[in-house]
Amino acid sequence: MTHDQIVKDIQSELFSRQDLSYREMQVKIIPNIEADSIIGVRTPELRKLAKELVKRADIQEFLNDLPHRYFDENQLHAFIISEIKDYEQCISEVERFLPFVNNWATCDQLSPKVFKKHRPELLKKIKQWIGAETTYTIRFGTGMLMQHFLDEDFDPSYPELVAVVRSEEYYVNMMIAWYFATALAKQYETVLPFIENHRLDTWTHNKAIQKSVESYRITPDQKEYLKSLKIKNNRNK
Repeated sequence: MTHDQIVKDIQSELFSRQDLSYREMQVKIIPNIEADSIIGVRTPELRKLAKELVKRADIQEFLNDLPHRYFDENQLHAFIISEIKDYEQCISEVERFLPFVNNWATCDQLSPKVFKKHRPELLKKIKQWIGAETTYTIRFGTGMLMQHFLDEDFDPSYPELVAVVRSEEYYVNMMIAWYFATALAKQYETVLPFIENHRLDTWTHNKAIQKSVESYRITPDQKEYLKSLKIKNNRNK
């Protein structure tokens, strides 16, 4: 089977699972990509398809076909990588794919299962990703730090990696805010000084507090205190 044929087969499989009402919603919530690139396949369908495709001997042909034409192909690509069981192969595919990730949804769906068994090696990679210059590589690295290093593997130096990031990009700053809101829920005493000492830029600082206040994992007293730390818009950091 030719390389082009595999890509066509997958595209036709995606169109066969198209849900137009879902597509309309995606066009609205992912405004930074071309509407024409969105087919509209629901996430459970993509996950199911990824589990089937990852077993195919020729799946590498699809993974090599970058950039993809459709958003849904990128989503599928992220789910296929997330199923790869060999850590080195998985990292290699992640790093090849990251430069082509062009939206928050694909970035946040990329979550390899094998990462939890390789946290020491993963941490080195996370530091590189957070220190990168591209929006979705930074967002991905921050997301992986949030997912894998806020519980038993937490260290007080980790929030520092995120606090020093400065970006004009909405999708980077939103992930930093999400990271700190989650960190406050899981490591309140250690992470609180980052908010008290205004270590984040004003927008991200306030957004982190807003997300914390919306969280059921933060106590009412903690919420009240966090609200008192909001920075008024007319005041500089």
